[in-house]
Amino acid sequence: MLRSWRLALSMLVLGVALASFLALGGSRGTAVAELVLFAVLAFIYSPLLFPRSVSAAEAARREKPVVYWRPGCPYCLRLRFTTFGLAGRASWVNIWRDPEGAAAVRAIAQGNETVPTVVAGGDSRVNPDPRWVRERLRSGTV
Repeated sequence: MLRSWRLALSMLVLGVALASFLALGGSRGTAVAELVLFAVLAFIYSPLLFPRSVSAAEAARREKPVVYWRPGCPYCLRLRFTTFGLAGRASWVNIWRDPEGAAAVRAIAQGNETVPTVVAGGDSRVNPDPRWVRERLRSGTV
């Protein structure tokens, strides 16, 4: 659980430290701006931006495309932003929380835990083109 939040918490701690240093130096406006910036970064890198993660077993029971992801992955963030409004049509599996999901990704990606890995319509792709994912989500391809 903590592993999923590590990057977000690091951003927040760094932001507080930098803002404190700037505030003590008399730059209160800059300190507030830096704190807000790092709080936004902490949110972006947190698991909160993604739909609720399910286990790989739960994802297999659902009849939806499956997106394997992990917090802090810039490619996962890109996929999440480009599927805005459609992301709920997929089952999202956080491989840091689900060993079975991590094993599924390794099986697809020749032993690597490369994410995002998407399984839809009997086809699986590692770091797929977001257009391909959007097409599968729009059509409901399982």
